[in-house]
Amino acid sequence: MTRGGYRWTLAVVAVGAFMITMDNTVVTGALPTIMRELRLSDAARDWVATGYILAFACLLVAGGRLADVLGCRATFVAGMAVFTAASAACGFATGAGPLILARVVQGAGAALALPATQVMITVGRDDRRRTVGTIVWVGAASVATAAGPTVGGLIVQHWDWGWIFLINLVPGVLVILLGLIVLTGREGKSGARVDLPGLLVSAVTLFSLTFALEHGGRHGFGDRAALGALVAAAAGTACFAWVEHRAADPMIDPRHLRDRVFAGGLASQLLYGAGFNGMIFYSAVFLQRYLGFSPPRAGLVLLPPAIAVMLLTPVAFRLADRFGPRPAIGGGLAVMACGMVWFSTIRQGDGYTDLMPGVLVVGVGAAMGMPLMVYVLKAVPEERAGVASGVVNLVREASGAFGIAILGLLVQHVPAPGASAAELERFRDGTASGLLLAAVLVLVGGLISGLTLPRRRASEF
Repeated sequence: MTRGGYRWTLAVVAVGAFMITMDNTVVTGALPTIMRELRLSDAARDWVATGYILAFACLLVAGGRLADVLGCRATFVAGMAVFTAASAACGFATGAGPLILARVVQGAGAALALPATQVMITVGRDDRRRTVGTIVWVGAASVATAAGPTVGGLIVQHWDWGWIFLINLVPGVLVILLGLIVLTGREGKSGARVDLPGLLVSAVTLFSLTFALEHGGRHGFGDRAALGALVAAAAGTACFAWVEHRAADPMIDPRHLRDRVFAGGLASQLLYGAGFNGMIFYSAVFLQRYLGFSPPRAGLVLLPPAIAVMLLTPVAFRLADRFGPRPAIGGGLAVMACGMVWFSTIRQGDGYTDLMPGVLVVGVGAAMGMPLMVYVLKAVPEERAGVASGVVNLVREASGAFGIAILGLLVQHVPAPGASAAELERFRDGTASGLLLAAVLVLVGGLISGLTLPRRRASEF
């Protein structure tokens, strides 16, 4: 798979995963400035924030299948080239239309490149290298997720907002060149074909589902656009099942979905991600509106869990290898649920010392769940690793929108600055209920992991 050393491959994986993941969140801290300078409407603002996510989510499975068929070098380099060029277009955009279009194209390039990064660290690797590669991938993604809003906020504070995208140009060019040097020309599945009908139907279906979750979370699921998208997603799912059943070389082999480890791992990932992302989204708002924290100070509260994930992920892999994934991952998600319950007890006047125990326990539990991805991918034949990676990342991405939408049913109203004490207490009660719901989702995900993952250690699997 590689012509250069494994360390160079890890460098490609780390930089690619970092850039792609950070652009998921870097725009968050910069949106107010972008709105003001480009005079964006609320609808345009939403599309700037979600255009990347929508394109990214709906094309992840297609990107994974292309990695299987065409090989990592072609898909990764092409995806990063599109991503980097679109970043330049975002940075130089002078209006809402060009910026939204560039964000959509940027997300498409990211969807093409990201599954290839996971194929690089799993296919043809022994357990030690697969573990090291996954730790690097998770570490890069975790740092990027935590750093994105902060980096965006700092850039717009000192420079033009376009630099939140233009900072991608130099590392983007370098990682493209490194990919051309390090990766082999073609290592895809010999004789495999791209299932074009399946690719198109899956893209439309996933776009509809992601749009419904994003739009419904913002405007309510009774909104006509959200309802129409849900109907389109349901029809697309049925159509995709029919197309794949008739395809000679389907994108997703239905037999994989009957595999206990693969299906159970995806269900666990969905619930785990929904609970965690829902908590992060509403906690950031809660810390600012209820406790009166500034945005940077609220970001600092949520930084320790990301650091805990980075530091403890290697420990989590060791525990999963030594004791088996069922107790290690399932128990870790139970710990994470306990941290969410602890965090839900926040009261007016609480400071960092009151907040840290709960958020740190959440970080420890989240780290314990990181090996889950490895076992899901190992349940699928290596020639299908790319599409499996796309499915895993799709579930990770969709879980965020799902969690925000589900918890939003309880956190129905975010009070404006200067709200009354009674309104703030209602907000606190709704947020606490949302955190408890998040804990239940994560706990159920842990139970599913404890029942479906292999009993054996990674070295025996």
